[in-house]
Amino acid sequence: MATSRSSNGIGRHSQRSTLLKVVILGDGGVGKSCLMNRFVSNHFDEQSFHTIGVEFLNKDIEINGESYTLQIWDTAGQERFKTLRTPFYRGSDICLLTYAVDDPVSFKNLNLWKSEFLYYADVPAESSFPFIIVGNKVDVPESEKRVTTEEAEQWCSVNGGLPLVETSAKDATNVETAFSAAVAAWAKLEARVERPLLEDTVDLSKQQNAYRSSCCLPSFV
Repeated sequence: MATSRSSNGIGRHSQRSTLLKVVILGDGGVGKSCLMNRFVSNHFDEQSFHTIGVEFLNKDIEINGESYTLQIWDTAGQERFKTLRTPFYRGSDICLLTYAVDDPVSFKNLNLWKSEFLYYADVPAESSFPFIIVGNKVDVPESEKRVTTEEAEQWCSVNGGLPLVETSAKDATNVETAFSAAVAAWAKLEARVERPLLEDTVDLSKQQNAYRSSCCLPSFV
């Protein structure tokens, strides 16, 4: 069951604000809820419990002069909640694939999360969807870091050059950056879709002139 929790001031955004649905996926315990709460309300709960089902929060932001309302969906990472979370994938604009840098299993499972999302969200072309890879918990001691930046960057490269942001919901490191990068990736793809290729454009004036010259030839019949 989905539950909605609103941040202060939600609902007073400009009518010209673009609404984007953002889904955060990853194993249970990687800090998805903490990332969402840190971003929306700048709050971190050390005793945060695993999400049951799906929850979402809204946040108004402005990037490069454009206003956006992010509807951020935090999904339960446990396998037993799969039937509850997957219906909410459809209609998503952005997906944050999340792992914890001290949990190599959560990093390995990024492939499973990516495949699950593509299937249930019914994404027609993988290359046309803005995924962001988030490596959370960089606040842990270096001795506890089990997934290096180099490993993560290599995975991102193999998977189409996906953006990587390493974060800490606990001390707020790069949390704003991760969501801003996600919106920027979406905007870049949208611009590519809306801007036609030069060679595909048709000069209507030339077509019109050609038509006129052919239909106005003198008749000798």
